Amino acid sequence: MGKAKDKGKKKGEKKDAKLVTGKAAADVKTKKSAKAAKAKASKGAAVAPAEKLSEKEYQRELKKLHVELVKLQQWVQLKGLKVCIVFEGRDGAGKGGTIKAITERVSPRVFRVVALPAPTEREKSQMYAQRYIPHLPAAGEIVIFDRSWYNRAGVERVMGFTSEEGVRKFLEIVPLFEKMVTESGVILIKYWLEVSPEEQTRRLTARIDDGRKTWKLSPMDLKSYSRWFDYSRARDDMLKATDTSWAPWFVARSEDKKRVRLNIITHLLGHIPYEEAPREKVKLPKRQDVDDYKEPDYPYKFVPEKF
Repeated sequence: MGKAKDKGKKKGEKKDAKLVTGKAAADVKTKKSAKAAKAKASKGAAVAPAEKLSEKEYQRELKKLHVELVKLQQWVQLKGLKVCIVFEGRDGAGKGGTIKAITERVSPRVFRVVALPAPTEREKSQMYAQRYIPHLPAAGEIVIFDRSWYNRAGVERVMGFTSEEGVRKFLEIVPLFEKMVTESGVILIKYWLEVSPEEQTRRLTARIDDGRKTWKLSPMDLKSYSRWFDYSRARDDMLKATDTSWAPWFVARSEDKKRVRLNIITHLLGHIPYEEAPREKVKLPKRQDVDDYKEPDYPYKFVPEKF
Protein backbone atom coordinates (compact mmCIF):
# COMPACT_ATOMS: atom_id res chain seq x y z
CA MET A 1 0.00 0.00 0.00
CA GLY A 2 2.82 2.38 0.99
CA LYS A 3 4.79 1.42 -2.14
CA ALA A 4 1.76 2.07 -4.35
CA LYS A 5 1.30 5.45 -2.70
CA ASP A 6 4.97 6.36 -3.25
CA LYS A 7 4.73 5.20 -6.87
CA GLY A 8 1.66 7.38 -7.44
CA LYS A 9 3.39 10.29 -5.77
CA LYS A 10 6.40 9.98 -8.09
CA LYS A 11 4.12 9.83 -11.16
CA GLY A 12 2.39 12.99 -9.96
CA GLU A 13 5.73 14.71 -9.43
CA LYS A 14 6.82 13.73 -12.95
CA LYS A 15 3.55 15.07 -14.36
CA ASP A 16 3.99 18.35 -12.46
CA ALA A 17 7.56 18.58 -13.67
CA LYS A 18 6.35 18.18 -17.26
CA LEU A 19 3.76 20.89 -16.75
CA VAL A 20 6.35 23.23 -15.29
CA THR A 21 8.76 22.44 -18.12
CA GLY A 22 6.01 23.04 -20.67
CA LYS A 23 5.06 26.33 -19.05
CA ALA A 24 8.68 27.44 -18.95
CA ALA A 25 9.07 26.57 -22.63
CA ALA A 26 5.91 28.50 -23.43
CA ASP A 27 7.19 31.48 -21.43
CA VAL A 28 10.49 31.37 -23.30
CA LYS A 29 8.60 31.16 -26.61
CA THR A 30 6.40 34.08 -25.60
CA LYS A 31 9.42 36.14 -24.59
CA LYS A 32 11.14 35.32 -27.87
CA SER A 33 8.03 36.31 -29.82
CA ALA A 34 7.74 39.55 -27.88
CA LYS A 35 11.42 40.25 -28.43
CA ALA A 36 11.08 39.57 -32.15
CA ALA A 37 8.01 41.81 -32.38
CA LYS A 38 9.86 44.55 -30.51
CA ALA A 39 12.86 44.22 -32.83
CA LYS A 40 10.55 44.33 -35.85
CA ALA A 41 8.81 47.40 -34.49
CA SER A 42 12.13 49.14 -33.83
CA LYS A 43 12.96 48.80 -37.53
CA GLY A 44 9.80 50.67 -38.46
CA ALA A 45 7.99 47.58 -39.74
CA ALA A 46 4.21 47.57 -39.59
CA VAL A 47 2.92 45.36 -36.78
CA ALA A 48 -0.83 44.82 -36.82
CA PRO A 49 -2.72 45.20 -33.52
CA ALA A 50 -4.36 42.12 -32.04
CA GLU A 51 -7.80 43.24 -33.19
CA LYS A 52 -9.40 46.10 -35.06
CA LEU A 53 -10.80 48.99 -33.08
CA SER A 54 -14.59 49.09 -33.19
CA GLU A 55 -16.33 52.12 -34.71
CA LYS A 56 -18.12 52.83 -31.42
CA GLU A 57 -14.91 52.82 -29.39
CA TYR A 58 -13.12 54.85 -32.05
CA GLN A 59 -15.79 57.57 -32.12
CA ARG A 60 -15.87 57.73 -28.31
CA GLU A 61 -12.10 58.30 -28.07
CA LEU A 62 -12.03 60.64 -31.07
CA LYS A 63 -14.69 62.86 -29.51
CA LYS A 64 -12.51 63.34 -26.41
CA LEU A 65 -9.50 64.19 -28.54
CA HIS A 66 -11.52 66.67 -30.62
CA VAL A 67 -12.36 68.56 -27.43
CA GLU A 68 -8.64 68.78 -26.65
CA LEU A 69 -7.82 69.92 -30.19
CA VAL A 70 -10.29 72.79 -29.78
CA LYS A 71 -8.54 73.73 -26.52
CA LEU A 72 -5.22 73.59 -28.34
CA GLN A 73 -6.60 75.82 -31.09
CA GLN A 74 -7.75 78.45 -28.58
CA TRP A 75 -4.41 78.33 -26.75
CA VAL A 76 -2.43 78.73 -29.99
CA GLN A 77 -4.52 81.79 -30.85
CA LEU A 78 -4.24 83.26 -27.36
CA LYS A 79 -0.47 82.85 -27.10
CA GLY A 80 0.37 83.42 -30.75
CA LEU A 81 2.07 80.03 -31.15
CA LYS A 82 3.34 78.84 -34.53
CA VAL A 83 2.96 75.11 -35.22
CA CYS A 84 4.00 73.18 -38.33
CA ILE A 85 3.09 69.50 -38.74
CA VAL A 86 4.57 67.46 -41.58
CA PHE A 87 2.96 64.22 -42.77
CA GLU A 88 4.93 61.85 -44.98
CA GLY A 89 4.58 58.17 -45.81
CA ARG A 90 3.90 55.70 -48.58
CA ASP A 91 0.84 55.96 -50.81
CA GLY A 92 -2.14 54.50 -48.96
CA ALA A 93 -0.54 54.88 -45.53
CA GLY A 94 -3.46 56.98 -44.25
CA LYS A 95 -2.07 60.52 -44.24
CA GLY A 96 -5.24 62.09 -45.64
CA GLY A 97 -7.56 60.30 -43.22
CA THR A 98 -5.39 61.25 -40.25
CA ILE A 99 -5.29 64.90 -41.30
CA LYS A 100 -9.07 64.87 -41.76
CA ALA A 101 -9.52 63.42 -38.27
CA ILE A 102 -7.35 66.21 -36.84
CA THR A 103 -9.12 69.05 -38.66
CA GLU A 104 -12.70 67.76 -38.54
CA ARG A 105 -13.85 69.92 -35.59
CA VAL A 106 -11.48 72.87 -35.63
CA SER A 107 -11.34 76.14 -37.56
CA PRO A 108 -9.74 76.01 -41.03
CA ARG A 109 -8.52 79.55 -40.39
CA VAL A 110 -6.31 78.26 -37.58
CA PHE A 111 -5.61 74.70 -38.78
CA ARG A 112 -4.49 75.22 -42.39
CA VAL A 113 -3.83 72.19 -44.59
CA VAL A 114 -1.22 72.61 -47.33
CA ALA A 115 -1.15 70.03 -50.14
CA LEU A 116 0.80 71.56 -53.00
CA PRO A 117 0.41 70.30 -56.57
CA ALA A 118 3.32 69.46 -58.85
CA PRO A 119 5.62 72.47 -59.29
CA THR A 120 5.17 74.77 -62.26
CA GLU A 121 8.01 75.47 -64.67
CA ARG A 122 8.70 78.71 -62.82
CA GLU A 123 8.74 76.97 -59.44
CA LYS A 124 11.14 74.35 -60.77
CA SER A 125 13.64 77.14 -61.40
CA GLN A 126 13.36 78.51 -57.85
CA MET A 127 15.38 77.59 -54.79
CA TYR A 128 13.86 74.25 -53.82
CA ALA A 129 12.29 75.24 -50.47
CA GLN A 130 11.06 78.57 -51.83
CA ARG A 131 7.52 77.46 -52.66
CA TYR A 132 7.04 75.93 -49.20
CA ILE A 133 8.29 78.88 -47.15
CA PRO A 134 5.23 81.17 -47.78
CA HIS A 135 3.01 78.47 -46.27
CA LEU A 136 4.86 78.24 -42.95
CA PRO A 137 2.73 79.35 -39.97
CA ALA A 138 2.42 82.86 -38.63
CA ALA A 139 1.44 83.59 -35.02
CA GLY A 140 -1.78 81.85 -34.00
CA GLU A 141 -1.64 79.25 -36.81
CA ILE A 142 -1.22 75.51 -37.11
CA VAL A 143 -0.12 74.46 -40.59
CA ILE A 144 -0.35 70.81 -41.67
CA PHE A 145 1.67 69.74 -44.71
CA ASP A 146 0.16 66.78 -46.57
CA ARG A 147 3.55 65.93 -48.08
CA SER A 148 6.19 68.61 -47.92
CA TRP A 149 9.71 69.58 -48.94
CA TYR A 150 10.52 65.90 -48.34
CA ASN A 151 9.12 65.14 -51.80
CA ARG A 152 12.70 65.57 -52.99
CA ALA A 153 13.91 62.73 -50.78
CA GLY A 154 10.94 60.50 -51.66
CA VAL A 155 8.87 60.54 -54.83
CA GLU A 156 11.21 62.82 -56.79
CA ARG A 157 14.15 60.57 -56.05
CA VAL A 158 12.39 57.27 -56.68
CA MET A 159 10.70 58.43 -59.87
CA GLY A 160 13.86 60.03 -61.24
CA PHE A 161 12.65 63.66 -61.15
CA THR A 162 15.89 64.76 -59.50
CA SER A 163 19.48 63.57 -59.55
CA GLU A 164 21.21 61.61 -56.79
CA GLU A 165 23.50 64.62 -56.37
CA GLY A 166 20.43 66.81 -55.86
CA VAL A 167 19.11 64.41 -53.21
CA ARG A 168 22.49 64.34 -51.44
CA LYS A 169 22.61 68.13 -51.26
CA PHE A 170 18.99 68.27 -50.08
CA LEU A 171 19.66 65.82 -47.24
CA GLU A 172 22.67 67.90 -46.17
CA ILE A 173 20.82 71.21 -46.23
CA VAL A 174 17.36 70.34 -44.88
CA PRO A 175 18.45 69.88 -41.22
CA LEU A 176 19.91 73.40 -41.35
CA PHE A 177 16.72 74.72 -42.95
CA GLU A 178 14.61 73.10 -40.22
CA LYS A 179 16.91 74.46 -37.53
CA MET A 180 16.32 77.95 -38.93
CA VAL A 181 12.56 77.29 -38.91
CA THR A 182 12.51 76.05 -35.29
CA GLU A 183 14.80 78.84 -34.08
CA SER A 184 12.29 81.33 -35.50
CA GLY A 185 9.81 80.01 -32.93
CA VAL A 186 7.98 77.38 -34.99
CA ILE A 187 7.08 74.12 -33.28
CA LEU A 188 7.93 71.58 -35.99
CA ILE A 189 6.59 68.01 -35.71
CA LYS A 190 7.25 65.41 -38.41
CA TYR A 191 5.33 62.13 -38.85
CA TRP A 192 6.13 59.21 -41.11
CA LEU A 193 3.22 56.77 -41.54
CA GLU A 194 4.38 53.21 -42.19
CA VAL A 195 2.20 50.50 -43.72
CA SER A 196 2.89 46.92 -44.79
CA PRO A 197 2.98 45.98 -48.50
CA GLU A 198 -0.07 43.74 -48.03
CA GLU A 199 -2.17 46.49 -46.43
CA GLN A 200 -1.03 49.02 -49.04
CA THR A 201 -2.13 46.65 -51.80
CA ARG A 202 -5.52 46.16 -50.13
CA ARG A 203 -6.09 49.91 -49.79
CA LEU A 204 -4.97 50.84 -53.30
CA THR A 205 -7.04 48.02 -54.81
CA ALA A 206 -10.09 49.29 -52.92
CA ARG A 207 -9.70 52.66 -54.65
CA ILE A 208 -10.05 51.20 -58.13
CA ASP A 209 -13.77 50.42 -57.97
CA ASP A 210 -14.91 52.84 -55.26
CA GLY A 211 -16.31 55.97 -56.90
CA ARG A 212 -15.56 57.94 -53.73
CA LYS A 213 -11.85 57.11 -53.86
CA THR A 214 -10.88 56.96 -57.53
CA TRP A 215 -9.45 60.50 -57.32
CA LYS A 216 -6.93 59.19 -54.77
CA LEU A 217 -5.36 56.81 -57.29
CA SER A 218 -3.17 58.87 -59.61
CA PRO A 219 -0.97 57.61 -62.45
CA MET A 220 2.01 58.45 -60.21
CA ASP A 221 0.64 56.14 -57.50
CA LEU A 222 0.46 53.29 -59.99
CA LYS A 223 4.01 53.90 -61.22
CA SER A 224 5.41 54.12 -57.70
CA TYR A 225 3.50 51.07 -56.41
CA SER A 226 5.93 48.62 -58.01
CA ARG A 227 8.96 50.32 -56.44
CA TRP A 228 8.46 49.26 -52.82
CA PHE A 229 12.12 48.69 -51.99
CA ASP A 230 13.28 51.81 -53.81
CA TYR A 231 10.97 53.75 -51.51
CA SER A 232 12.27 51.79 -48.52
CA ARG A 233 15.85 52.78 -49.32
CA ALA A 234 14.81 56.41 -49.89
CA ARG A 235 12.93 56.43 -46.57
CA ASP A 236 15.91 54.97 -44.70
CA ASP A 237 18.31 57.56 -46.11
CA MET A 238 15.87 60.37 -45.37
CA LEU A 239 15.23 59.39 -41.75
CA LYS A 240 18.92 58.82 -41.07
CA ALA A 241 19.93 62.23 -42.43
CA THR A 242 17.09 64.39 -41.11
CA ASP A 243 16.12 62.89 -37.73
CA THR A 244 17.53 65.66 -35.55
CA SER A 245 17.10 66.76 -31.96
CA TRP A 246 15.39 69.99 -33.08
CA ALA A 247 13.15 68.29 -35.68
CA PRO A 248 12.86 64.56 -34.94
CA TRP A 249 10.87 62.06 -36.98
CA PHE A 250 8.04 60.13 -35.32
CA VAL A 251 7.07 56.88 -37.04
CA ALA A 252 3.48 55.65 -36.73
CA ARG A 253 2.33 52.17 -37.78
CA SER A 254 -0.91 52.52 -39.69
CA GLU A 255 -2.21 49.00 -40.29
CA ASP A 256 -5.37 50.02 -38.41
CA LYS A 257 -6.51 53.45 -39.64
CA LYS A 258 -8.60 54.16 -36.56
CA ARG A 259 -5.79 53.35 -34.14
CA VAL A 260 -3.15 55.39 -35.97
CA ARG A 261 -5.42 58.46 -36.02
CA LEU A 262 -6.02 58.27 -32.29
CA ASN A 263 -2.35 57.57 -31.58
CA ILE A 264 -1.09 60.49 -33.66
CA ILE A 265 -3.60 62.99 -32.25
CA THR A 266 -2.74 61.89 -28.70
CA HIS A 267 0.97 62.20 -29.47
CA LEU A 268 0.48 65.61 -31.09
CA LEU A 269 -1.40 66.95 -28.09
CA GLY A 270 1.41 65.72 -25.85
CA HIS A 271 4.09 67.53 -27.85
CA ILE A 272 2.56 71.01 -27.94
CA PRO A 273 2.36 72.66 -24.50
CA TYR A 274 -1.14 74.07 -24.06
CA GLU A 275 -3.69 74.90 -21.41
CA GLU A 276 -7.40 75.62 -21.48
CA ALA A 277 -7.71 79.25 -22.45
CA PRO A 278 -9.87 81.48 -20.24
CA ARG A 279 -13.34 81.85 -21.69
CA GLU A 280 -16.34 83.89 -20.71
CA LYS A 281 -19.54 82.04 -19.98
CA VAL A 282 -21.69 82.02 -23.12
CA LYS A 283 -25.33 83.08 -22.90
CA LEU A 284 -27.58 83.73 -25.87
CA PRO A 285 -28.83 87.33 -25.91
CA LYS A 286 -32.52 88.12 -25.96
CA ARG A 287 -34.06 88.20 -29.41
CA GLN A 288 -35.93 91.21 -30.75
CA ASP A 289 -39.54 91.52 -29.72
CA VAL A 290 -42.15 90.77 -32.36
CA ASP A 291 -42.62 93.78 -34.63
CA ASP A 292 -44.45 94.46 -37.86
CA TYR A 293 -42.00 92.53 -40.08
CA LYS A 294 -43.67 90.42 -42.78
CA GLU A 295 -42.14 87.74 -44.99
CA PRO A 296 -41.90 89.03 -48.58
CA ASP A 297 -44.04 87.49 -51.27
CA TYR A 298 -41.09 86.29 -53.35
CA PRO A 299 -40.78 83.21 -55.62
CA TYR A 300 -37.83 81.59 -53.87
CA LYS A 301 -36.10 78.80 -55.79
CA PHE A 302 -36.14 76.12 -53.13
CA VAL A 303 -33.91 73.05 -53.34
CA PRO A 304 -36.04 70.00 -54.18
CA GLU A 305 -36.60 67.94 -51.04
CA LYS A 306 -35.97 64.41 -52.29
CA PHE A 307 -34.94 63.06 -48.90
